[in-house]
Amino acid sequence: MEIRDTTVVLLGGSGLVGHAVARRLLERVPKRLVLVALFEEEVRAAARALDPYRGDTEIAVDWGNVFFPAPVARLDRSAILADPKHRALVLDDLLGDLTEEVLERSLLYQILHRYHPDAVVDSINTATAFAYQDIFQSARELLSRAREGRADAAAVEAHVLTLTMPQLIRHTQIMLEGLRRVGARAYVKVGTSGTGGMGFNIPYTHSEERPSRTLMTKSAVAGAQSLLLFLMGRTPGAPATIEIKPTATIAWREIGYGPVYRKGRPIPLVDCAEPVALAEAFREGGRPWTDLGATLEGAFINTGENGLFARDEFATVTALGQMEFITPEEVADYVIFELEGRPTGRDIVAALDAATAGPTYRAGILRSHALERLRRIEQERGARSVAYEMLGPPRLSKMLFEAYLCALLVPSVEALASADPEQFSAAAHDLVRRDATLRRYILSVGLPIVTPDGRAVYRGSVIIVPPTGRDPLAVAPRGWVDLRPASFGQWITRAQRMVAQAIERNRHPGTGHPESGSDVDWTAIAAGDAIDPAAFATWVFRYEDRGERIKR
Repeated sequence: MEIRDTTVVLLGGSGLVGHAVARRLLERVPKRLVLVALFEEEVRAAARALDPYRGDTEIAVDWGNVFFPAPVARLDRSAILADPKHRALVLDDLLGDLTEEVLERSLLYQILHRYHPDAVVDSINTATAFAYQDIFQSARELLSRAREGRADAAAVEAHVLTLTMPQLIRHTQIMLEGLRRVGARAYVKVGTSGTGGMGFNIPYTHSEERPSRTLMTKSAVAGAQSLLLFLMGRTPGAPATIEIKPTATIAWREIGYGPVYRKGRPIPLVDCAEPVALAEAFREGGRPWTDLGATLEGAFINTGENGLFARDEFATVTALGQMEFITPEEVADYVIFELEGRPTGRDIVAALDAATAGPTYRAGILRSHALERLRRIEQERGARSVAYEMLGPPRLSKMLFEAYLCALLVPSVEALASADPEQFSAAAHDLVRRDATLRRYILSVGLPIVTPDGRAVYRGSVIIVPPTGRDPLAVAPRGWVDLRPASFGQWITRAQRMVAQAIERNRHPGTGHPESGSDVDWTAIAAGDAIDPAAFATWVFRYEDRGERIKR
């Protein structure tokens, strides 16, 4: 895409890579660059640092935790964990359905809706943010409390809020839906391997384990995010999806001399002039050291989120055969090139597309033979198989059985399109009453059958989708064979759309004759076709659910 005169949202805009990406973006003169960071002070400082390079570009700032609902997104995580109402809000939005209310509460969604970006560059280290909540320590503490009988609701809720996969999945869902709704054209993620490109033998760790489970969680989350982005790139309506995954230490921002900070705070200078007896040295509450009232200072190289390194630390981690390193400007160049549509060969999503094993010609040929063999067995045995409810979702089995009932009652799609819902509903119920084999089949696989008046059901010993709430029929669309007129009215409407599509396909511009080229949908449903349950279900998934595969 052409970056000039566009709006670009840069998540993690105050970070090491974010700053380098911002500099490269400003060279392309976007209309507006929106910097987003965790804290107001840091994002405003980043904007000031970029001011000399902005030219005619407007630089806007926004801040907060984009993984949280907006009402709590500017609070410290500890404050959220300490407040039952805050925990409840985050848990509901994290674990509940992705409703409009959840979307509109999300800070990320609000930012996307506020600025309507043409592109989003995401340089937040998502894997670190989730993995370093340390689910292992949280689990140990919860188990300890449980053994002592102190595992109250607050402790359980706090632990659930450290679970990485629910957070990552919900974040990706909101990102995708937000990008689709604002019409963004590109999403570029700067990811991580979690180990700076090293393997399980990485000597840099967070505990006595090598490697630590926390570090492996970071790698696992980073890998899971890559697969979710792989899926995003295969979703209709999604923007072009790209991931750049540096596999080396990223360095550096500055070299200097001064106070040394750890996790945002200066390291206090202390002393212990005389040795202390071992028994006293680590006594709880003891303070055998002297606080000198000053801060540790020294020469340092600032590596961004990894902190300040001394010369020997930097020399070790970047040594040949260790993590080595890559500059943020090189990462930024990859981001910009991909954003502009100039392939770098460094896009993980494209690499997965190229490396995965998709559908094959051989399988396509064999499919027809498999289906024909199944059809012959059904004829020989005099028993039609429709669904066993093992593929899922239960809605698929419901649709297959309902479409099969339609096939038993009318000879073609166009006949269904002209049917009367009330009469069709009564005929379907009569068929279910008379055909005990069919009825037993449906009930045995776990699908209740709703009568036309909605006042009764046929049911078996197993119900795949049990009723919930005050209205048992509320779950019928998810996995019950529904004989009510409204349900068959929906199938009649679908058949009318299929017929309309068939008529449209037969209108060749300028000739009045049907098209016959390879661009024609040769597997489409024709008006005179007999009703095929699988074709009907596929049509619903494709046209109503927009569930069509777009890459092979």
